[in-house]
Amino acid sequence: MTAWRRLVLAMVCGVAVASIYAAQPVLEPMGHDLGVPPGLTGWIVATGQFGYLAGLVLLVPLGDVVDRRRLIAVHLAITAASMILTASASASWVAFFGLAAAGMSAVVVQTTVAYAASVSLPAERGRNIGVVTSGVVVGILGARAVAGAVAEVWGWQSVYAVLAVLSLALAAVVLRILPPEEHRTRPAGYVQAVSSLGGLFKQRLFLSRGLIAFFLFASFGTLWSGLSLPLTGAPWQMGESQIGLFGFVGLAGALGAARAGRWADAGRAARVTGLALALLILSWAAIAQLPWSLWVPIVGIVLLDFAVQAVHVSNQHLLTTAHPDRISSIIGSYMVFYSLGSALGAAATTAVFAAQGWAGSSLLGAGFAACALSVWAADRRQLRSGLNLRRVFRGRATEPPGPA
Repeated sequence: MTAWRRLVLAMVCGVAVASIYAAQPVLEPMGHDLGVPPGLTGWIVATGQFGYLAGLVLLVPLGDVVDRRRLIAVHLAITAASMILTASASASWVAFFGLAAAGMSAVVVQTTVAYAASVSLPAERGRNIGVVTSGVVVGILGARAVAGAVAEVWGWQSVYAVLAVLSLALAAVVLRILPPEEHRTRPAGYVQAVSSLGGLFKQRLFLSRGLIAFFLFASFGTLWSGLSLPLTGAPWQMGESQIGLFGFVGLAGALGAARAGRWADAGRAARVTGLALALLILSWAAIAQLPWSLWVPIVGIVLLDFAVQAVHVSNQHLLTTAHPDRISSIIGSYMVFYSLGSALGAAATTAVFAAQGWAGSSLLGAGFAACALSVWAADRRQLRSGLNLRRVFRGRATEPPGPA
């Protein structure tokens, strides 16, 4: 895959997820204009996550049935329509509907990652997934910086208008420069693709990596959906554009983890996961200092986003390698855990902050990270126990019979 095509696919992912996360730095003015109470503004982001969850189940399996290149373009067009609806909303229910629809179409990310994995050579699959997936983090974090600056000048509605234009432009570019996939093996149809998802939840690798993703992105959502709350209050009193600059901080860490794909290609995905999750827990100790310092939390944010991206790329590499014949379905099912975790973090952090302040939110984020590390450790113990048991039985099977 050429560098130009990798860049386009990364941009598709970035714009798609930005449609969900662009609300984070503008929760206060957006909630005020739409009449959403302060304690419930976290649901502005969570609504998009629940729409994303529905799209993972209903739309992503289409990638194993139809041409993914055309499917990417269609999803981008739907994203544009949803952004226009959100920007023009005068009532909260209209905006929530638009955000939910944008969340559903944002599963173009999984179709895009599946396309990248499908057209990649085995030796470069991890690298390509890492580069394309970095677009997701760029979209999540970069959207904060851009959305904050744009909203402060032209209002929060202009953020969604810009995303609509970008989505339509990318849809045209995708159809023009991306080649169709070759030699694909497709299941019998859409119904079979959807019905086969249930069997994945019985597999150890899928379930363990899914649970890790659930807690991983709950911790991620705790930070990025709640960060604007302490920054707008004393002692910092920051505006939307200043808060948005923190997106660049997280972006530095996330892009630094793009190398995780190459580590996965080298067979180190499991080890990288454990180390990154330990780093995630430590990052919250620095982030918790936000009421007293800015520079220490900035270091923590860089570490957090590095850890999240490293684990996320490692997860996807392991799963797509184990299921090369159903890449869209496996990624879509895995991202169900991502969506639920992100929604939990977004909804919980605003409620915890209202009751316990930033110290409570920091403990919440660290707790989610510790749960992810516990799942990883338990899975490693189970895997080693299974290997040792098989070695014992194999040894008995090959042991020559003793004397009668």
